[in-house]
Amino acid sequence: MNVEELKDIYQKQNDVLSKYKHRILICGGASCHSLGSVSFKKIVEDVLAKYDLKDSVAVVNVGCLGLCGKGPLVKIEPEGIIYTNVSVENVADIVERHFVKRTPREDGVMRADDPFYRKQFYIVLKDFSNVDPADLNSYIAFGGYTALAKSLLEMSRQDVIEEVKKSGLRGRGGAGFPTGIKWETVSKQPSETKFVVCNGDEGDPGAFMDRSVMESMPHRLLEGMTIAAYAVGASQGFIYVRAEYPLAIERLSKAIRDARRAGLLGTNIMGTNFSFDISIRVGAGAFVCGEETALLASIEGKRGMPRQRPPFPAEKGLWGYPTLINNVETYANIYAIINNGGDWFASIGTQKSKGTKVFALAGKINNTGLVEVPMGVTIREMIYEIGGGIQGGKKFKAVQTGGPSGGCIPEKFIDLPVDYESLREVGSIMGSGGFIVMDENTCMVDVAKFFMEFCADESCGKCIPCRVGTVIMKDILQKITDGRATMRDYQNLKDLAYMVREMSLCGLGQTAPNPVLSSIMYFEEEYLAHINERRCIANVCEVKQFDVVNTYL
Repeated sequence: MNVEELKDIYQKQNDVLSKYKHRILICGGASCHSLGSVSFKKIVEDVLAKYDLKDSVAVVNVGCLGLCGKGPLVKIEPEGIIYTNVSVENVADIVERHFVKRTPREDGVMRADDPFYRKQFYIVLKDFSNVDPADLNSYIAFGGYTALAKSLLEMSRQDVIEEVKKSGLRGRGGAGFPTGIKWETVSKQPSETKFVVCNGDEGDPGAFMDRSVMESMPHRLLEGMTIAAYAVGASQGFIYVRAEYPLAIERLSKAIRDARRAGLLGTNIMGTNFSFDISIRVGAGAFVCGEETALLASIEGKRGMPRQRPPFPAEKGLWGYPTLINNVETYANIYAIINNGGDWFASIGTQKSKGTKVFALAGKINNTGLVEVPMGVTIREMIYEIGGGIQGGKKFKAVQTGGPSGGCIPEKFIDLPVDYESLREVGSIMGSGGFIVMDENTCMVDVAKFFMEFCADESCGKCIPCRVGTVIMKDILQKITDGRATMRDYQNLKDLAYMVREMSLCGLGQTAPNPVLSSIMYFEEEYLAHINERRCIANVCEVKQFDVVNTYL
């Protein structure tokens, strides 16, 4: 496919779309898909055929519509009406009432201008509600692959890198390293063999941002990776995705096949002398494989364990060759930077944290789902405007960001802007985008124990501080919640947390103590109540009346 053919598909697709007065958009995200939305299209098309409406109403399976906790979702355009909790049993009635009887259902209806949607700003998630993830032409109809065409035909490799540097984009996988600097480092390596790798191994509990991008807009990821490969001089790419994401693997595999057939992957892409191809590597679900050197080892067929750095993957990565590795969300921003310019991207967000961030809203909040907001939005806006407030009108207690590597932020920081620097200042991190809200009935010791159990189970065992330290910390937290701990245990817990953080080999161990340290920093009274008063302030833990003195002394 050359650029003229790309323009031709774009025009023809939009000509077809313009003939319809309405579009029924069926959410195909994993949540809605698993609840039955995959069956809706046939039912809806039968209803439209029955009333001779097929020529005026289009039916499209699209990507994630965001409000996952109220799915399955069906959106009707141009009205901007979103029907929630749709089922196989009621979808026909919804269509009949909306288009035939003209008595639309009023319960369970949201509009596109609801605060949940109105406060968001879409770059990564843009057109999720328009594009069929399984249709290459649908992606092209909404501007897909124009950034790749621009990069290959109008820009030098260095031009692309300079634009990414100018944008201020930082890696969305958690560390926040400047993307343009990483790209430039790989491009300058004196090697004819280089690789581009996408980290799609999203293992944080409660996180599903990258999963949604891979399922909803697979071609956006392929386009970003191909532009990156052109910029750094790579000819082979890998997407590393966990086996627990079968829908993402299915749609990515089809997208790769379609892109190859269209000449958007493979040799002489778009008629140029640039060649690049992508393969999928399916991981077994080890959390440590989200760490880049462990991920690379897994791709090489070795056990997924981290290695000492330097050298960094940009210098010596896959099979010893320079390797660019970014996560899904990072690559999904590239199309917009190339199309709109680095200055445009840099104008969004805060001084040091540019652009937007995708979060998975979860926990004790009314609107759970996938959201994208400008960097700098406050925690209050996230919870009470986008999230719709706390379930049951209860009091907000804390939010946990960054998954098992992050920290717990208390209510007193509710007006904190969400960006890399602000979160770090209060003892948490951005991470990949988990945003778990907790209410007044949450025990923070129990929360710390949950995350420490996760980290202890997921430790690869290579370094002693992480392998042994996380297990001992988990055991101490269990003693505290059981009412068996002493103040000596508590001091040991704190000492171990600092030791594990300072002495572990990789990011998993270095950040594993964060939930413990942050909860001690802001909720120490809950630890002390468990130890000294044998009671759980939140009434969550079954604290036993345990005779510590006679048992241990």
